[in-house]
Amino acid sequence: MTSTTSPTLLDGRALAEKIRLEFAPEVTTMVEAGKRPRLVVVQVGKNDAAQAYIRGQRRGAEKWQLDFHLETLPAEATEAGVRKALRALNADDGVSGILLSLPLPDGLPTRALQHQIHPSKDVEGVHPENLGGLLWARYGLLPCTALASLALIDESGVDLRGKEAVVVGHSEIVGKPAALLMLARNATVTVCHIDTQDVAAHTKRADVIVVAVGKAGLITGDMVKEGAVVIDVGINAIPSDEGPGRMRLVGDVDFDAVSKKAAAITPVPGGVGPVTVAMLMRNTVLAARGIRVEDAPGQLPLFS
Repeated sequence: MTSTTSPTLLDGRALAEKIRLEFAPEVTTMVEAGKRPRLVVVQVGKNDAAQAYIRGQRRGAEKWQLDFHLETLPAEATEAGVRKALRALNADDGVSGILLSLPLPDGLPTRALQHQIHPSKDVEGVHPENLGGLLWARYGLLPCTALASLALIDESGVDLRGKEAVVVGHSEIVGKPAALLMLARNATVTVCHIDTQDVAAHTKRADVIVVAVGKAGLITGDMVKEGAVVIDVGINAIPSDEGPGRMRLVGDVDFDAVSKKAAAITPVPGGVGPVTVAMLMRNTVLAARGIRVEDAPGQLPLFS
């Protein structure tokens, strides 16, 4: 690819619709049988930053014909109180999937409470049993954003086998699982993080780059080789040129500069975000179906 060639813009909204259509017949069958999948989002207090995500989840559920319920606990809820609510949802056969909305109020242990969700209802894929399935190639309910990243890589047309892949960011819900998913496709994977001495030295040789840090403009044009596939997971609000106090959303990648070199790239917004919501709905359908790590297939189907 040359600097005069336009990159393939990986349309997350179109891919999200493709995923929905793949599952639509199964959802219709469930609904007609009186077994509509039900997603319950548990919110502790009301956090303004989380409301946009919750609205997106509700819209996604409605579009997929899933039942959506928001359960709001008081902001002063104790750890014991949240655990009790999650146990009740675990025991409710009418609940297919459970998601704990973040961030939680100060003093509540995020990881410990997420792990209270039964792995068969853990539609975010963050329970140790589900994450452990990545290492054993027993793919049950997996982290939605990591799955979305892989689906977008597939959409670019690149075959990961033998390719150099670099993940920038090593979180438990994006970076680490994304690296493992690409390893499962026989890519050679490098993971960069806050203590990596020279991130550019790694990204410059990458055929595929997945960036999930939360720092606007972290990946610049001179850090990417010609023809790379770039998946930008980051979402950051920065001042807009439209006027004082106005903000706009950007990713972790300097889109204007990197798109001049990339073969394919995700926009922000409209890239990874819509596919992440689709993967959450996918996981809810799988949970309603009853998939578990121990009976999950030893392969990685994204759409079944």
